[in-house]
Amino acid sequence: MNDTEDRLRDALDALAGGVTPDPDAYPRVRREWRRRERRRRLILYILIAVIFTAADAIGLWALNHAHNRPHVIFSVEESATPRPAPPIGPS
Repeated sequence: MNDTEDRLRDALDALAGGVTPDPDAYPRVRREWRRRERRRRLILYILIAVIFTAADAIGLWALNHAHNRPHVIFSVEESATPRPAPPIGPS
């Protein structure tokens, strides 16, 4: 090690020696962490419920405003004379 590292270590040791830890620090921080975690989960559950409800409402609105007539998927122009149906069964 060099002189700079030794001086830095001594300074940090002196600084750490002057700090007195609070005996209630860990339980207090842990309670705070659990409270924040519960709040995050509650917000997440509420957000999921709101998104699900909005998606259902939009889907129901779209179904309610749909036309009653059948939708044309593809259109083929039919001739005026009907074609005979193909035979069913073995030939």
